[in-house]
Amino acid sequence: MSTAVDTRPVHDEAEDEQILDAIRKWLERDVKPHVLELEHKDEYPQKMVEQMMELGLFGASISADYGGLGLSATTYAKIVTTISEVWMSLTGIFNSHLIMAAAVQRFGTEEQKRKWLPKFATGEIRGGLALTEPDCGTDLQAIRTRAVRQGDHYVINGTKTWISNGIKGSCYALLVKTDPEAQPRHKGMSMFLAPKGPGFRVSRKLEKLGYKGIDSAELIFEDYKVPAENLIGGVEGRGFHNAVGGLELGRINVAARGVGIANAALKESVAYSQIRKTMGKPICQHQAIQLKLGDMATRCEAARLLVEQAARAYDKGERCDMEAGMAKLFASEAAVENSMEAMRIHGGYGYSKEFNIERYYRDAPLMCIGEGTNEMQRIIIARQLVERNPV
Repeated sequence: MSTAVDTRPVHDEAEDEQILDAIRKWLERDVKPHVLELEHKDEYPQKMVEQMMELGLFGASISADYGGLGLSATTYAKIVTTISEVWMSLTGIFNSHLIMAAAVQRFGTEEQKRKWLPKFATGEIRGGLALTEPDCGTDLQAIRTRAVRQGDHYVINGTKTWISNGIKGSCYALLVKTDPEAQPRHKGMSMFLAPKGPGFRVSRKLEKLGYKGIDSAELIFEDYKVPAENLIGGVEGRGFHNAVGGLELGRINVAARGVGIANAALKESVAYSQIRKTMGKPICQHQAIQLKLGDMATRCEAARLLVEQAARAYDKGERCDMEAGMAKLFASEAAVENSMEAMRIHGGYGYSKEFNIERYYRDAPLMCIGEGTNEMQRIIIARQLVERNPV
């Protein structure tokens, strides 16, 4: 049996900056020239995934004791922001994977950590988080996927949908019901490490408005057998806690993606506004454009600071659902607003598929939905405000 242990390290700033510098050089050299083509084709970036493995990104937040980089959430958020400025989809390929790894690192048995984490860290085994179902999104306690114990294994039946890395991944942190009659409902939920095998199939790839390149899929489990030793933590009834614990890091990640998109929209707008001329002068000299740029820059900075605050709280092992919720709410809305303003500033060019702006416009709304809708974040924030400030 295992209990959650805070394993998040404090890293050397110089080392972290070296990692960030290597990622920036990789983005400039190997990613930026190919984004438009791969994104428009909705093509899985296999070569970039292999390069991310070499950079250690699949082990970014996994402890060095198990072969990972052991980065803090603060540094991890900076990495996500940096990559999202170039192509947000790439961050989803390793983020969902790292939430799966975090569930094992924080709640797994020592045997599970030794068996799985080194292979997760290298990317030899890649996967993600399988929570959402066709009739269950935000309300995780409403899941129907069922696991029944039979000797030394469990038999699982059910469907999961909108699962990142669903096609290209090979293993998933799978949330199921082990006791459908339990009250409260969350006590009947468990989480398993579920590698692909007999009884586990991908039914279809899901087409999306944006977030291209990464595979989002529907997964079907039909009498799928998983060893009992794959029950995370070795005890039934803790799956909801495992899932929610991972969502804190997931929301910080989504918020960091929002900062990246907002930053990218701002940078391209500042540059374009100095080149494009109307009425005999660059449009950056028109007050109407200046007002937009001023608001865009302020959103970027405020969103960045909220992400840093949430990441620091996470690194300290503090409860940070309110901080992560605030960061996710504000940064995702900043991404949407900045992408729209960038399109207005660019005019017809912003609507053209020959430029990046229309991609930001398509990618940004996902940030308002993923890892818990923004409506849910507002409720979480309000509840925490009341709980932390009793009369």
